[in-house]
Amino acid sequence: MADKADQGQKNLDKKPPRRGSGKGIGIVTAADSRERSHGQLHIYDGEGKGKSQAALGVVLRTIGLGICEERRTRVLLLRFLKGPGRAYDEDAAIDALQQGFPHLIDQVRTGRAEFFTTAEATHVDTQEAQRGWDIAKGAIASELYSVVVLDELNPVLDLGLLPLGEVVDTLQSRPKGMEIIVTGRAAPPQLVQVADLHSEMRAHKRPMKESVHSQGLHSVGGIEIYTGEGKGKSTSALGKALQAIGRGISQDKSHRVLILQWLKGGSGYTEDAAIAALRESYPHLVDHLRSGRDAIVWRGQQKPIDYVEAERAWEIARAAIGSGLYKTVILDELNPSVDLELLPIEPIIQTLLRKPSETEVIITGRCKNQPAYFDLASVHSEMVCHKHYAEQGVDLKRGVDY
Repeated sequence: MADKADQGQKNLDKKPPRRGSGKGIGIVTAADSRERSHGQLHIYDGEGKGKSQAALGVVLRTIGLGICEERRTRVLLLRFLKGPGRAYDEDAAIDALQQGFPHLIDQVRTGRAEFFTTAEATHVDTQEAQRGWDIAKGAIASELYSVVVLDELNPVLDLGLLPLGEVVDTLQSRPKGMEIIVTGRAAPPQLVQVADLHSEMRAHKRPMKESVHSQGLHSVGGIEIYTGEGKGKSTSALGKALQAIGRGISQDKSHRVLILQWLKGGSGYTEDAAIAALRESYPHLVDHLRSGRDAIVWRGQQKPIDYVEAERAWEIARAAIGSGLYKTVILDELNPSVDLELLPIEPIIQTLLRKPSETEVIITGRCKNQPAYFDLASVHSEMVCHKHYAEQGVDLKRGVDY
């Protein structure tokens, strides 16, 4: 079912209050943020896919909300261990962000492209890590950024390339209002201890069932599923949308994206602002449709309109996937819709089996009973929540938390 945070979102005013007309439209930094008194430290780690995607999705949400509220949010993307000479999945997404919002996104890359162990680390690796960390410290101290993403900082610390105590102290004493997002495998316990949110992306490898093999299709490919109780599912999907658009830009061809959302009727969802920002910058590439009632749907309390709305969105999804017109189709909250028995599983399986090879399908949402189409996924990441500041009574921040 829809996350509790969704309901909290709906209890807010439909239109957020605007800043005073005397200040006009400008960049909001950590120094003048009027939101909650202290920004949060997010950690996304684990063996599964979706860590950097989730960070980029949060960035997009924050920028989108800033645009809707007639303010601009400045972001720094600092990428460790991602030097030149190698392409990375999120490169295209960052290209799309920088082209769509050129004055809001700064990016710095450090390190070498090759994988290496602690025993293989060189003096140059330590220098590159320190260079990136010096930039991070300066950016944090300057208070010029509302969001600082420290991509792959966790493995840098795990490799012993930076002094852990200094990093923890710096992040813990960040300016009020500044959000810091740390990604990468093997987050050190000392950093997790001071973090406000810790979400693990847990990888699942699921062999295809014999019933799938019997249909003569031994590999589907291009199906990614993000599920679980933790934070990062819809934000990973938004990161995939950015990646698709950026890939189309780099290849000088159209790369259309369809975002379909179940169980998110009514108004007031923060994804709306993020998607609106995408459509503002790339109006011919992004289509969006939401379905469902303006209420949480509980098991045993489904209403006829819930089935109608779920089926309406699915018919659009089925036609869109089969058409090949969209290179990326995001089915947000499809999993809980199936879990609530608002949709049958078999038509979904058949549609996914017959999708064009170049079409990517991204499916999100938590569910108690994993449906059979999970066996078709080439990527299945479960978001496991180990720590969330909402449990400590901290107010959720619009554009970052929900």
